[in-house]
Amino acid sequence: MRYAEGHKDQTRKKILEVAGKKFRKDGVGAVGLATLMADAGLTNGAFYAHFKSKEDLLKNVVCSIFDESETSLQEIARVNGLESALRAYLSPQHRDNPSQGCPTAALVSEIARHPRATRTIYTKKIEEVLEQLASLLAEKDPATRKQTAIALYSLLVGAVQLARAVTDKELSDEIMDSALAGALSLIG
Repeated sequence: MRYAEGHKDQTRKKILEVAGKKFRKDGVGAVGLATLMADAGLTNGAFYAHFKSKEDLLKNVVCSIFDESETSLQEIARVNGLESALRAYLSPQHRDNPSQGCPTAALVSEIARHPRATRTIYTKKIEEVLEQLASLLAEKDPATRKQTAIALYSLLVGAVQLARAVTDKELSDEIMDSALAGALSLIG
């Protein structure tokens, strides 16, 4: 049976979409290929028509979800300003929905344990995020903008990770609120 033109691309996109959500929600190590493919409505055999391995899938997912996340941040900042983008990032909705959130906050601790090739792709994507964030800052000096962008992104990511990890909702909210105050002071 021949598939319609574009079927392979659509199938690949579906696998990337499902994997991106599952990796962010459950962690890369906790996601098995059989479950992933079943959730995508596909057979296990279909996986290898698109990816050499789970590690190859992860590399592609990193590119896909970072591009999606960057576009979202740019759009919020363009329409409503950087402060609105920070408020959205440090919101309960973002904290409580890791499958739809920032790939850094969801995956950073796992990526550190993956092969260099995967970490190199991840590093490139982090550099793109930092450049984008720096471009939204008011400082005139490029070195200062970069330094502020690194501090700001580190604060944002760390706050979301910590707020997700604690079991006390009040403390989690306090972490997010305190991080927002710190982020707003960084951008002046």
